[in-house]
Amino acid sequence: MLSNLGLFPEQAATSAQQVDALFFFLVGVSAFFSLLIATLLVWFAFRYRRRSDSDRPKTIEGALGLELTWTLIPFALSMIMFVWGARVYVGLRHPPEGATPVYVVGRQWMWKLQHLEGRREINELHVPVGRPIKLIMTSEDVIHSFYIPAFRIKQDVLPGRYTTTWFQATKAGTYHIFCAEYCGTQHSGMIGWVTVMEPADYETWLSGGAKKSLASAGEDLFQQLGCITCHRADSGGRGPALTGVFGKTVSLQGGAAAMADEGYLRESILDPQAKVVSGYQPIMPTFKGLVSEEQVLALITYIKTLGAAAAGEGSAPGVAATTAGREP
Repeated sequence: MLSNLGLFPEQAATSAQQVDALFFFLVGVSAFFSLLIATLLVWFAFRYRRRSDSDRPKTIEGALGLELTWTLIPFALSMIMFVWGARVYVGLRHPPEGATPVYVVGRQWMWKLQHLEGRREINELHVPVGRPIKLIMTSEDVIHSFYIPAFRIKQDVLPGRYTTTWFQATKAGTYHIFCAEYCGTQHSGMIGWVTVMEPADYETWLSGGAKKSLASAGEDLFQQLGCITCHRADSGGRGPALTGVFGKTVSLQGGAAAMADEGYLRESILDPQAKVVSGYQPIMPTFKGLVSEEQVLALITYIKTLGAAAAGEGSAPGVAATTAGREP
């Protein structure tokens, strides 16, 4: 109803319902107590106004019940807000298992998006109804913020690292994408559209795009850059084997450890000396400036498929390591 009045964007994702319910609860509690306090203030000022010098109020020694009431009720309401808000926040920060990843690269002043199947988009995102979508995002230049009002999601997009958010659309339609962080003179023009489609229509759209998947492009790049020379599957190269590494704990020189997630793989490609895998020498050159953010994402996607292949075969990785600290 409020969306029809133009006061709020429509609810088009599961997250929108959760965020709106919490928002309206906070507004309702705030409005109730604001009205209560204002009313009591006016009434007390009138009821207990001074009429003469002899008209003095009686001294009140204490009212334990009243003090407990105005202490426990606000405390209980505060705890409800905290627990409810924490649950919504944690839910928005942890995509469900099996969520479909879509990679997002922000730059002045556009959004570049790529699907695992290889389909690329600029300032547009096509997704199916009812499927969880995980956005893995980074920036090529300055801080941006990926914002879809109809889904009630907003996540900063930072240079030099990955951030994630997710959503599950509930109704077909077209919805705005905005950049919610001032990013330069054309910030207001950094807009786009999310097109939510029925699953069958989405599959038709997806099949009409690129013929090569993102992982296949990453495999080609892996070979072109010579990474396969050192990162051999038999663990006999100058760099550690990458099969099954994604999502594993990596032992580093000096006794430290790191989780081999997207951020770790990205850092290992662009700054290989930052975290050197235990048992290997820091001989890998940096690829910073030699590969684009899209190519880094392609390489990461390919490495992730190596892990999926290993899991599908039921074999454990020989070396828990990645591209960190060695030649490609």
